[in-house]
Amino acid sequence: MSTQRAGRYAPSPSGDLHIGNLRTALLAWLFARTTGRRFLIRMEDLDRAVPGSDSRQLSDLAALGIDWDPPVVHQTDRLATYRSVIDDLRVVGRTFECFCTRREILEAPSAPHAPQGAYPGTCRDLTSAERDERRATRPPAIRLRADIEVFGVDDLVHGTYSGAVDDFVLQRNDGTPAYNLVVVVDDAAQGVDQVVRGDDLLSSAPRQAYLATLLGSSPPAYAHVPMVLNANGIRLSKRDGAVTLADLAADGVATSTVLSRIAHSLGLGGRDEPVTLPLLAGRFDPVALPTEPWFLTADEWS
Repeated sequence: MSTQRAGRYAPSPSGDLHIGNLRTALLAWLFARTTGRRFLIRMEDLDRAVPGSDSRQLSDLAALGIDWDPPVVHQTDRLATYRSVIDDLRVVGRTFECFCTRREILEAPSAPHAPQGAYPGTCRDLTSAERDERRATRPPAIRLRADIEVFGVDDLVHGTYSGAVDDFVLQRNDGTPAYNLVVVVDDAAQGVDQVVRGDDLLSSAPRQAYLATLLGSSPPAYAHVPMVLNANGIRLSKRDGAVTLADLAADGVATSTVLSRIAHSLGLGGRDEPVTLPLLAGRFDPVALPTEPWFLTADEWS
């Protein structure tokens, strides 16, 4: 485990980064570099990876001026580590097998005030015979046996945030380690004590911080930053047209212009002001960051 403080950016290499991804990456870099931290890149490639996407993503980050401390870690290289952690939790009675489908969980009665989709505990106390019967028809997922219902985290943007903690999945029924596990294991291993990411992930922070404490780690400092939305108020995606550096370049929009507009959206520069990352770092003040999403429309590039 590294003892050097670090921030990180952890994209999924499933395609090119869009403006929302790049804006979050820039913020993660600014938070890390202005606090004397290393800045790491980790490829979250357990679910779906498109060949070549990781190298294109790194090229796009570099084109904006974002640098990072090597090596770039790929989660697919760390499967043995994740499974070892799950085994350790199993040995101390912290896991159980779950045979529920997503639909069964959504349709099951849940505890009062529990958020929709929270795990209702269906398989928590199955007998050995019941597990054997279910295992014959469906491979199990592995869930954490949580002993709390709510956990609080401190967020640099949202303040103190308390969220639900249920018996969340550690390993899916296809054998793939789950996001809520691997992100905690990786952050601890890499010395990541600052996590900057989109505020759509704020609700997952209590689960991850709780798991970190179970594994003997201190939860990181969180900063869940506002998203980039399209004109309809929906999270920006590649379906929204020219939203990657390559697409914008094909439309005649220079990367320097993209950086200027991202900086402007963060209150760090004029709309068409030429900027560099060292300049933005000198202006960066987390307290002054906008707290509302950036609505990106086609006329942004005109």
